[in-house]
Amino acid sequence: MTKGRMESVEVFTSEGKGRGLKAQKEFLPGDVIFAEPAYAAVVFDSLTHVICHTCFKRQERLHRCGQCKFAYYCDRTCQRAAWLNHKNECSAIKRHGKAPTENIRLAARIMWKIEREGSGLAEGCLVSIDDLQNHVDNFGEEEKKELRADVESFLEFWPPQSQQFGMQYISHIFGVISCNGFTLSDQRGLQAVGVGIFPNLCQANHDCWPNCTVIFNNGNHEAVRSMFHTQMRIELRALSKISPGDELTVSYVDFLNVSEERRKQLKKQYYFNCACEHCKKQIKDDLMLAVKEGESKPSAEMVKEVIQFSKDTLEKINKARMEGLYHEVVKLCRECLKKQEPVLGDTNIYFLRILSIASEVLSYLQMFEEAADYAKRMVDGYLKIYHPNNAQLGMAVMRAGVTHWHAGLIEAGHGLICKAYAILLITHGPSHPITKDLEVMRVQTEMELRMFQQNEFMYYKMREAALKNQKIQVMPEPSNETSPSLFHKKE
Repeated sequence: MTKGRMESVEVFTSEGKGRGLKAQKEFLPGDVIFAEPAYAAVVFDSLTHVICHTCFKRQERLHRCGQCKFAYYCDRTCQRAAWLNHKNECSAIKRHGKAPTENIRLAARIMWKIEREGSGLAEGCLVSIDDLQNHVDNFGEEEKKELRADVESFLEFWPPQSQQFGMQYISHIFGVISCNGFTLSDQRGLQAVGVGIFPNLCQANHDCWPNCTVIFNNGNHEAVRSMFHTQMRIELRALSKISPGDELTVSYVDFLNVSEERRKQLKKQYYFNCACEHCKKQIKDDLMLAVKEGESKPSAEMVKEVIQFSKDTLEKINKARMEGLYHEVVKLCRECLKKQEPVLGDTNIYFLRILSIASEVLSYLQMFEEAADYAKRMVDGYLKIYHPNNAQLGMAVMRAGVTHWHAGLIEAGHGLICKAYAILLITHGPSHPITKDLEVMRVQTEMELRMFQQNEFMYYKMREAALKNQKIQVMPEPSNETSPSLFHKKE
């Protein structure tokens, strides 16, 4: 059943789950189990002019396709690499007069690949595109309405000279995209920028406490000699020791939610009831719903009131963030934390969500000392809840470390950066751009820490002088997006 670069895994029938993947050999934390290039992938509609359509990297200056005026590329290397997949799309966009939505573009790219290569087992694939789940039969009325609209738009865009497909098969492809579209990120892993189909990855079942993680690698086309270029791909990486015969699992949703809410989300988005150990036994739910203990333990009524206040505040915060009213966001966070602190435990998810938003927005506003305090408390809570090798935990610890460095708290900052580096070495690997950036920060903060320990006064004087000679580094504008799910769901 294995083919190409997939000798270390095999497809099997998983009891109660359908198909799944299991290991054929032992893997240790950080090992790449397999890497898979996209069967087809497209940039999101809102980012088509700022993201390369080949490697999905964000660049300041991109080269535009001279024919369709729609596709953008880093350089000629990326443009040449894209031509096989863009050729039909280019002429179809010119004929149609404009580019269709991302869903239509992705479906069309899949169909053109099928037209070129057939729908059978592609090289390096464990399953064919025809065998992927589409869950169309599980669609609700609203989803069926969207599906009909997508099929109609696709037929308007699809060129008459291309191979013609039946309505049922077109619906299958849109169902596959809906259920299996993987979210692609930019080279820093900080923003979702596109969606792709990876047939082998689609075989990995969900577990809320998985033994694998999936990382998107944009590849490298910058080497002088093309033989050293690497392809855009996903990497399935081991988070813990995996023995031969073990099932390979990934998490489709963020773990930072109680089991009941995760189950609801999985049922709504992926049409299955999660039966993992953490959901069945409600593991960590007590931490995520923690309240203050001791003599001043709050009443159930007070806890309920504070939770509702937190939910209402989060809605107000989202509205203010959408409008760019960041000082209002800070005010709302401070008010909410004042109510939460005497009632909710340090690991309560509503407390942690407000801490996360407050630290991010305060960093953006250059209020680093207050941001660092909130970031430290957030990380302390996350470390008790998340898997020790969780990628989102690693990113949160990294941001907290950078915030502490900006606040001049070099000892705590260096410690957090080292902790983040250890996590991301496993989740992302040493060659990923985020890990490389973190290694530079780790070395820099280590040198600064030595200087600080030798002469604290001189360290702060030199730091002050260095910062005066630099432009103020503005932290990235806070994103209104929640932690992205593994698979992209159409809004």
